[in-house]
Amino acid sequence: MPETRGTAGDSAMPKPGLVVELEAIDLDRDGNGLARWNNWVIVVPGLLPGEAASVQLQQRRKSRWLSRLMHRRTQSQARRKPPCILARDCGGCTLQHFDESSQLDWKQGVLTEAMQRIGSVSHPVKPVMAPDHGFGYRNRALIPLRRADNGSLRIGYFRRGSHRVVNLNRCPVVDPRLDALIEPLKHDIDASTLPADHDLGSGDALRHLGLRIGHHTGEVLITLVSSTPMAALKPLAQSWLKRFPQVRGVTLNLQPKKTNLILGHQTRLLGGDDSIRERFCGLTLHLGTTTFFQINTPQAERIVLCIGDWLLRNQPTGRVIDAYCGIGTISLPLAKQGLEVFGIEINPDSIDQARLNAARNGLSAQTGFVAGDVANLLRAELNNCSALVVDPPRRGLDASVVDAILEQPPELLAYLSCNVATQARDLNRLLAPQGCYSLEQLQPIDFFPQTTHLENLALLRRINS
Repeated sequence: MPETRGTAGDSAMPKPGLVVELEAIDLDRDGNGLARWNNWVIVVPGLLPGEAASVQLQQRRKSRWLSRLMHRRTQSQARRKPPCILARDCGGCTLQHFDESSQLDWKQGVLTEAMQRIGSVSHPVKPVMAPDHGFGYRNRALIPLRRADNGSLRIGYFRRGSHRVVNLNRCPVVDPRLDALIEPLKHDIDASTLPADHDLGSGDALRHLGLRIGHHTGEVLITLVSSTPMAALKPLAQSWLKRFPQVRGVTLNLQPKKTNLILGHQTRLLGGDDSIRERFCGLTLHLGTTTFFQINTPQAERIVLCIGDWLLRNQPTGRVIDAYCGIGTISLPLAKQGLEVFGIEINPDSIDQARLNAARNGLSAQTGFVAGDVANLLRAELNNCSALVVDPPRRGLDASVVDAILEQPPELLAYLSCNVATQARDLNRLLAPQGCYSLEQLQPIDFFPQTTHLENLALLRRINS
């Protein structure tokens, strides 16, 4: 069947197989190029802004057309050869073909646009706080496992848009000390002949290999995620403890449910210790298999110190509430700086760890923690609160949380977000004229180089009048 060709401005209607000439103007949240053709948005995997290409339309999804890149006619100066040979296929990274300075410029533009379009916020955005290293930054990896039809073990992240494993032996965004363990651990699991299937399509099996390292301590925790206990795992764990002195413990996490949630609720110790130590903002924290902790330790330290410095400059007179506090990643450094901090977190295990970490660092007297939903607890705790720190999940603040803040507004509000769209929505309500706050600073920070993800810190002050 001959191709049908169309150019911008002609009368051709979009249909599968149509070849069109276009130029990318932006990227989507998956790192695909975005272009416009005859008032349609065209998604072009692999195309960077400013690059012109011939593409073939494939499938319509609502107001967009997915397409296949046929010929790139111009090349952006920001394009580079991806450092990882699997970057084209692996879904772990989406921007390796985009040089890092251009990634930062693009991310700053995404934040600025979201603030204006969604939040009606026109405040200047500070330059993105860039990491010292664009690779080797991840202190944790949870890698799917699957045996191929011939019985050999495949280990790696999913191919983009699928649940098919892209087989790997190395991963350049993982801490090099963890990266060096991937191939020997893969070899040992393969040699064990244990069943491996992340989707559990054929019954009980190993599902994921988990690796975690203390960035500053070098201590490593290995976790095997399985649908069921397996007798052969304990001797495997013992062999790793003997061979790799940096490995402090090996655990088994049980996840029998066919779900996208990688980790289950039950973790058993196979050998060594069930946690590792990490130095963070001058404190010693203990991290276990299921502990939530920022992937990029140096960047997390920088933004926590930024929050602390801002609060101390403004000298809050009452206690500081840390909502969505986790294991105390923000609470404990603030307490170390002399502030009285009260943390709220829905996960009771995280609260237990926060209390233990406070005790280990001599900060129990300056801190308090409670387990529960922020939406249910915050209103009662805002009395006698001079500053509030919020670090919510990607969905942002519940409407009831925003209502509670506006009913008893603390003088200072620091809002750290991993989703600039929901943060912009929330700022629209918190800032005057709808709310009672003015915006002092927007500080984006890049926790995840080579991906489209961006964190942002918004610093707000109550308008007393």
